[in-house]
Amino acid sequence: MIDLHVHSRISDGTDPPARLVDLARAVGLTAMALTDHDTLEGIPEAVAAADGHLELIPGIELSVHWDGHGMHLLGYWIPDGGAVDGLLAWIQEGRIIRNLEMLEALSGMGIVITPEELAEESGPGVTGRPHFAAILVRRGIVDTLGQAFDEYLSYGRPAYRPRRRLQAGQAIAAIHADGGVAAVAHPHTVADDADGFASAFKAFSELGIDGVECHYSEYDPAQRMRLVEVARSFGLVPTGGSDYHGGKKEHLRLGVGNGDLRVPDEVLEELGDLRR
Repeated sequence: MIDLHVHSRISDGTDPPARLVDLARAVGLTAMALTDHDTLEGIPEAVAAADGHLELIPGIELSVHWDGHGMHLLGYWIPDGGAVDGLLAWIQEGRIIRNLEMLEALSGMGIVITPEELAEESGPGVTGRPHFAAILVRRGIVDTLGQAFDEYLSYGRPAYRPRRRLQAGQAIAAIHADGGVAAVAHPHTVADDADGFASAFKAFSELGIDGVECHYSEYDPAQRMRLVEVARSFGLVPTGGSDYHGGKKEHLRLGVGNGDLRVPDEVLEELGDLRR
């Protein structure tokens, strides 16, 4: 059993990287990709914890511009100090600017959060909207993380501010330069019907993307199989993962998502065969 989409405390999950490895072994995973948002900081700890007991794929989830809107791109087998790593300082600087703008927006609504409080909430690594949401819940301003996004933090809400994104082609080129493979995460964020998926998957293939996340927690088995068929028809590897975030998404479990997720082992072999 494998899981190719997992987040740690270093971005917006709740478990430290080493703890994720322990959990992965406990549930019987043979391979796991750590794919924190816009950072590779948790990879060394995860690799050290795996230590031959589990195949740990060093990965990342990048926010990119594609076709006029945002998309998330997963990169697998990403080395420290490579082409992708060289882009992260620019991305993370943009996150800092965005966070300050969101703090200012919330302050204008009478919700004063200091940069120090935000840093304490996020801990090491990347700071993002889930950390804002956690503070709003803890303060009793909202009841749930979902409510925090719905009322304040999602696109179009009063505290939302855009952030820097790489162009899709730029991110794909960097992943390939590092000897890695690129896959689109949760494609429902870029298409919502059969024609839309076919058009998007065709464009992904032409752009040089290697795979699409078809085996995803939020999709029922029938939808997964339909997406697999479309991906295969355009020569894309149907990847998959739970998108596990620990306590930030309590309904998702490592490896199995909502309970019925199974990412075929051969997916990892196919992705490995595409490595440059």
